[in-house]
Amino acid sequence: MNENIILMAMSGGVDSSAAAAILVGQGRRLIGVTMKVWDAPADTVSREGACCSLDDANDARAVAVKLGFPHYTINATEEFKTKVVDYFVGEYMTGRTPNPCVLCNQEVKFDFLFKKGSAFGASMVATGHYARIGEFMGAKTILKGGDAEKDQSYFLFSINPSRLDKIIFPLGELTKTESRAIAEKYGLPVASKRESQEICFIPDDDYARFIKERPEAVNVHAGDIVDEKGDVLGRHKGFPFYTVGQRRGLGIGHSERLYVTAVEPSVNRVVVGGAESVHGKVLRAGRMNWFIAPDEAVKLELTAKIRSRSKEAPAHVHLTEEGRAVIEFANPQLAITPGQAVVLYHGEVVIGGGWIEARLG
Repeated sequence: MNENIILMAMSGGVDSSAAAAILVGQGRRLIGVTMKVWDAPADTVSREGACCSLDDANDARAVAVKLGFPHYTINATEEFKTKVVDYFVGEYMTGRTPNPCVLCNQEVKFDFLFKKGSAFGASMVATGHYARIGEFMGAKTILKGGDAEKDQSYFLFSINPSRLDKIIFPLGELTKTESRAIAEKYGLPVASKRESQEICFIPDDDYARFIKERPEAVNVHAGDIVDEKGDVLGRHKGFPFYTVGQRRGLGIGHSERLYVTAVEPSVNRVVVGGAESVHGKVLRAGRMNWFIAPDEAVKLELTAKIRSRSKEAPAHVHLTEEGRAVIEFANPQLAITPGQAVVLYHGEVVIGGGWIEARLG
């Protein structure tokens, strides 16, 4: 492999295109790659801003031509289906709420690209993420992006630490406005393109429809919505279509605002309660990924984030013998949701993270 060749992951959007332009401006040798990950049904209505389409691949190719490096579209549909889409549906079918974007970064955007990199003679991978790579306590780790509004470090916590010295985030210090200005400076055809949406394989944003059409959901049917005493308050349309913390679309008339507090597939019911019932201070997380030694990590002043758009909150971490982490917040958090990622920070440094298994209190 050639240490000087970088495999540039290109989605056809502004960010990856601007990242490529930065590297070209530095004199780096690039090979552009766009991953074909999903074939939407022909009758699916696509919304403006959806990604992973044929148009996106063509846009990526046009950018590569403009910047003067080769571009390839590679088929990753099988990997994406197995490791992302099947996981997404499977989590809902077991009453959890998945975050497919985190898993996609781990399993497809990085692991898959590194495997393909050797075929192209490349040893480095670059993406358009708003995050940085640095060192903390003698170890390589991910740092928050310079622009707090665009920071994507939450979505990158599960990357194998051994890969960090071979990953480049050219946009790490930039704002979205600055990235778009770079695309305009280089005359890239995507300079004014709108941002893509998160769930690329559900272009109409209808999660329920998508799950209903999967064979795994053939036996999904309506059931009871109950309060925490077990009293029936209404009917749900299928437990996979509900998530902890949800308060809209329940179809229940009640004197107080109700939230989903639990999804119980084994008895086909959805449990609801008041605001106090959907707050918690303690969670258990599994499948932990650490960038520094966990025994050292738990000694630090940490904050934790339980979803991409939530605020970080002070927390203490206790390790279990099974390799899990029990995370206790200083203050109650809204909707600790099994299936979501919890990411641990020390200031701007990503210390590690894992997947929420349960709320403990």
